Amino acid sequence: MSSYAQSGVDLDNAGRTKRMIEEAVRSTHSPAVLAGMGAFGGALDLSAAVAGGTAPVLVASTDGVGTKTLIARALDRFDTVGQDLVNHCVNDVLVQGARPLFFMDYIASAHLDAEEIAEIVTGVALACRDAGCALLGGETAEMPGVYRPDTFDLAGTMVGVVERDRLITGSTIVPGDAIIGLRSTGLHTNGYSLARRVCEPLGYATQPPELGGASLGDALLAVHRSYLGDVQTLWNGGVTIKGMAHITGGGLIENVPRSLPAGTAARIHRGNWPVPPIFTFLLEKGEVADDEAYRVFNMGVGMVLFVAATEVEQVQALLPEADMIGEVVAGHGVELA
Repeated sequence: MSSYAQSGVDLDNAGRTKRMIEEAVRSTHSPAVLAGMGAFGGALDLSAAVAGGTAPVLVASTDGVGTKTLIARALDRFDTVGQDLVNHCVNDVLVQGARPLFFMDYIASAHLDAEEIAEIVTGVALACRDAGCALLGGETAEMPGVYRPDTFDLAGTMVGVVERDRLITGSTIVPGDAIIGLRSTGLHTNGYSLARRVCEPLGYATQPPELGGASLGDALLAVHRSYLGDVQTLWNGGVTIKGMAHITGGGLIENVPRSLPAGTAARIHRGNWPVPPIFTFLLEKGEVADDEAYRVFNMGVGMVLFVAATEVEQVQALLPEADMIGEVVAGHGVELA
């Protein structure tokens, strides 16, 4: 007789996996959560989650961590990619002024390893707690034949909320406004196919002098930074943020224009912020052209803010590591100066 387990799907192991992650998931819940893990659909009381709101707008984003999962697998380390996933999505909804409400994750592989899944979801839950949002549910899928053995995929959806009159659209950005860069912790979750091509032949345990004792694996698995706290500090300090751009796939070249109104462009001055040494290493070892680098990697800037030039001093007083990286000009696209 044939069985599902003989086909590659172990239902008992799937149940064990869910039991192992249940505590981490529930640790992110507040009284606003009406139905979470175990329900067919998560439910959240919006009136309880948005106390005092009058015209709430929901903002949603879905993303993944790409081939960074292959490095996590190669190093047998799964404690960071869950944080990467949540923080990436936090930053995406933050661009429009939204604070996170709840998150849903999706983990798929050829074979579910309960311990690995638990480690990943623990990271997801940690980042959700830090962001003040509920991990409302998700899916773990075992799909032999779709995924290669010893690989997995990780994706998720974030839903955030913002009052309609505080929705950030970038429409008020004008030439003369300042462009502020908030520093990245490394590659975040983009550019890993190129990074792997450069680093895999050397081995992820290699410790290049440029990294000051850190290994390539350490540098490549650095957690994608959340900018929620930094932006909240600016809002609390009275700074008006006209627009934001999360620097993900496409780098500065393709992401910055997404937040600019028609007729405006960004002039960005290279050298106005510290570039993490992992990028210097990748560009030199991989013989990556400068123009290509700024389209593939964030090059040390994970989030861009647009503010009036008169607010720069206040921004840097509140966030000393915020870098003045350029200015808005008339035109189209991005000019690297």
